[in-house]
Amino acid sequence: MARALIVGCGCRGRLLGERLLSDGWAVRGTSRRPDGLAPIEAAGLEAAQADPAQPDTLLDLVGDVAVVYWLLASAEGESDALETLHGPRLERLLEKLVETPVRGFVYEQAGSVPRSCLEAGENTVRVAADTWQIPVELVAADPADPQVWAESMLAAARSVLS
Repeated sequence: MARALIVGCGCRGRLLGERLLSDGWAVRGTSRRPDGLAPIEAAGLEAAQADPAQPDTLLDLVGDVAVVYWLLASAEGESDALETLHGPRLERLLEKLVETPVRGFVYEQAGSVPRSCLEAGENTVRVAADTWQIPVELVAADPADPQVWAESMLAAARSVLS
């Protein structure tokens, strides 16, 4: 059974997690805040507190993970913090994933985060794919249509594992 780690497991992340569960995956979802863990568990997912701004907190969770989802295209925060999440912090995580069992990475590229942040993240993911031969998918599905969005995310996981 493949396991997915959903970084940023809010409403859409939980929808994706439920879809992955129904496809036979084991799913772990993260929240930065302790009060975000109960909704993840209520969706039937394994909940873990981790902060994507501190990649080491995520690396502790990937030992048995095949695919990592970076669902932070609608993250909230100051623009400097968002730029860091989609730039240096993402780059650091991707660099460290090379030394783990993770076999694919899925980046959400549509959401409410400023386009400049998402473009930086897309570039970071592409460079990592070229440099470290990490299978990646960039998903541009509109999160305003959750069903289409979730289907695109599922297809991305299948793609990085094939």
